[in-house]
Amino acid sequence: MVRIAVLDQERCRLKDCGFICRRFCPPVRNKVETIALNEAKTKPVIVERLCVGCGICVRKCPFKAISIVNLANELEKDCSHRFGVNSFKLYRLPTPLAGKVTGLLGKNGTGKTTVLRIMAGELKPNLGRYDDPPEWPEIIQNYRGSVLQDFFTRLSQGRVRVVHKPQYVDRVPAVAKGTVKEVLERVDQRGGLASLIDRLELRPILDRSLDVLSGGELQRVTVAAASLRETDLYLFDEPSSYLDVRQRLMVARVIRSLAQAGKMVVVTEHDLAVLDYLSDHVSVFYGVPGVYGVVSHPHAVREGINIFLDGYLVDENVRFRDERIAFHLRPPVKAWTSERPLYPWGSMEKSYEGFTFTVEPGQAYAGEVVGILGPNGIGKTTFIKLLAGIEKPDRGDSPGTSLKVSYKPQYISADYEGTVESLLKSIAEERFGTDHFRSEVLSPLSMEKLMEHDLKSLSGGELQRVAIVACLARDADLYLLDEPSAYMDVEERYAMTRVIRRIVEERGKTAFIVEHDIVVEDFVADRLIVFEGQPGVRGQALAPQPLRSGMNRFLAELSVTFRRDPSTGRPRVNKEDSRLDKAQKSQGEYYYVAA
Repeated sequence: MVRIAVLDQERCRLKDCGFICRRFCPPVRNKVETIALNEAKTKPVIVERLCVGCGICVRKCPFKAISIVNLANELEKDCSHRFGVNSFKLYRLPTPLAGKVTGLLGKNGTGKTTVLRIMAGELKPNLGRYDDPPEWPEIIQNYRGSVLQDFFTRLSQGRVRVVHKPQYVDRVPAVAKGTVKEVLERVDQRGGLASLIDRLELRPILDRSLDVLSGGELQRVTVAAASLRETDLYLFDEPSSYLDVRQRLMVARVIRSLAQAGKMVVVTEHDLAVLDYLSDHVSVFYGVPGVYGVVSHPHAVREGINIFLDGYLVDENVRFRDERIAFHLRPPVKAWTSERPLYPWGSMEKSYEGFTFTVEPGQAYAGEVVGILGPNGIGKTTFIKLLAGIEKPDRGDSPGTSLKVSYKPQYISADYEGTVESLLKSIAEERFGTDHFRSEVLSPLSMEKLMEHDLKSLSGGELQRVAIVACLARDADLYLLDEPSAYMDVEERYAMTRVIRRIVEERGKTAFIVEHDIVVEDFVADRLIVFEGQPGVRGQALAPQPLRSGMNRFLAELSVTFRRDPSTGRPRVNKEDSRLDKAQKSQGEYYYVAA
């Protein structure tokens, strides 16, 4: 039995609790130094080889800072990296192959970004020996007989050229200066700039500085910059964030073209449809976020994604999730109980320099979630701000000004000085300490372990969850969430949709959700508002319509159809002009299975 003890340094408050983990530890009380102070005498250190795994310290710690996990002995020989004493442990590594796209799928915090850093040469795998890290010859010997042996041999000799597209593209302007054209010309080693400008629709922004670009524009620029480099291995960390459906497919085609040119490509992605579309095989990551992560053996893309959804690895006989993720084959039918709309709005018009936006009249009902779908730059955020009263229409009346509104913006800043707990307490007030708020909001979104963290120390996905909870914690009639799934993994997205649905239905409120992951909209929305027009020039928000007609209208504009996996019912993108693509288009069924 391998025992992993992880201590969250930020959550541990040794002075406040008085070393309570040590006082209640049975081995310590029997004179066995299982828990001791570190050299600085500021934090506890758990000696894993002496720990008996009783779990008392885990239960007694008032700050939930300790995690202890027991794993099979067989895994220990596959340990790839550990960051330090009582810290995250990674088992196994995926295998990059020439001419193939390797997809990485799993929860946030289980090691996907760590794997990319190891493959990029930014982090040398220490095989779990953080106190006595091995040199390259020993590392290479550890992976003898596998593809990784040759890969690490060439990486150690500097014979593998690697480019790494980072996860957080909003940080790119801090390290790269100049206009889009200047930046891309500097990195163009393959001579494909002219072609890529058109394939990723970058021409309108070529003369703009990086620091004025939107998240979606920055994402396309960073994908282009990585693709233009002449390297052996391309690493893409969440390349679909901030992109609309059409742009996600454009980026996926560009990434696939690198593999078709014989390059090794590794991609982490949470949009299942995009991951399915661009990958050749998939490695599933499972474990306890922040504690340990295990990389599965490679699987065919369809099989790998279905394994992740089922939560069970047949070849390893491991169940890593109790509940499978299920999909709708047909849009759910909702029986309206409300006779009056909670939130009506009339025709509106808003104009900016070079952009005109119009809104058709519509209404939303109590207990309803209205999804918003459309390309970037078409006016979705403007519409949300009009509903929130942040923007005023040039023509038409501002809607629902008497209603209380809670708004989660698209771009989140961590400018709050304090912990997550203090922020949420100030927003939720007396509801914060109730069992209902804890069970219905905090627990499903796994917020307990973030409470003691400072807001500024959170990752993108953690910050997104905090922003969603903060939005839902307010006592409001109308909840407006702009791209809530950004940087969140598949399980977090699934949990988020269930939390929103429960709150809206139980409180009899209304929610509007802007989202580019249409699977998320399928999970959460009762009706859809589809946006049409020309991005950056004119946009129109249509009246709300049922899910089926809304999905069909939206996807018809993109000329994209989805088929359904026979095992899980998940949507899969059809190849353009394939037999299924032509058949579904002729039936007018672009997303749901025909009745």
